[in-house]
Amino acid sequence: QVQLVESGGGLVQPGGSLRLSCAASGITFRVYAMDWYRQAPGKQRTLVARITSTGTTYYADSVKGRVTVSRDNAKKTVYLQMNTLTPEDTAVYYCNANFPPLDNYWGQGTQVTVSS
Repeated sequence: QVQLVESGGGLVQPGGSLRLSCAASGITFRVYAMDWYRQAPGKQRTLVARITSTGTTYYADSVKGRVTVSRDNAKKTVYLQMNTLTPEDTAVYYCNANFPPLDNYWGQGTQVTVSS
């Protein structure tokens, strides 16, 4: 059974930082691309960052320079370090594991709220 479990969300003040984690089980983690998405209330789920199986990274323009995605294949965990957070970063953050063309798994999400 595949499981992706996110953690690390919470309430943070503007300008603060958070580190999200996503622990995977039930997959050969090292061959999967790992993505972080987010969904704000009333908005579509959008891609925030991606790290491929070879370590290539991609960032949405809205977070570039403030966010770093990394992975630890030994721990089967992907991380999202977020700095200089703003209220516009408030959303539920989801972890996604994908191995095209068929495998695509989602975590349950973790809430990030940026507010003073």
